[in-house]
Amino acid sequence: MRNSLTALALVGLVFAVPAVAAEVPRGDANFIKHAAQDNLAEVRLGELAQQRAASDSVKEFGKRMATDHQKAYDELKQLASQKNVAVPTALDRAHQKTYDKLAKLSGAEFDRAYMKAMAHDHDKDVKAFDKEANSGKDPDVKAWAAKRLPTLKEHQAQAKQVLASVQGKSSPSASPRQK
Repeated sequence: MRNSLTALALVGLVFAVPAVAAEVPRGDANFIKHAAQDNLAEVRLGELAQQRAASDSVKEFGKRMATDHQKAYDELKQLASQKNVAVPTALDRAHQKTYDKLAKLSGAEFDRAYMKAMAHDHDKDVKAFDKEANSGKDPDVKAWAAKRLPTLKEHQAQAKQVLASVQGKSSPSASPRQK
């Protein structure tokens, strides 16, 4: 009887473990990694904006980016852990290059370059989060993207508004100029 119970318990574990360690679809895992990287970058760049910006509106935007994206990163890190997906803990080469470029600027020049980057990044992020929220395969990752999307859209609108103000444009929805 004892051997039968042990064998039954082992069989139960064999069938239970794959359900717990189910692999996240590749597209969702890639989304998690990219979203984590982007959140890390927004935090670091937001902190930089608080130090180097001339405009109070850019400093406030940077503060909001650091706060909101740290919260999003922490949430995503927890979700990634549940899904057995490793997330980056440092900036990748492309984000580090942007950081280094902006770190060399200050004042109004920083304000324009930072806000242009933020408007561009949030346009890209909104598209990625919208795609994941609508087409993701993993229900938890999909739900997280849908939950964060309204905040990203707020960031996108605010970035364009602040960019317009530092570029001296009157329209808050003006798109960034290409140089």
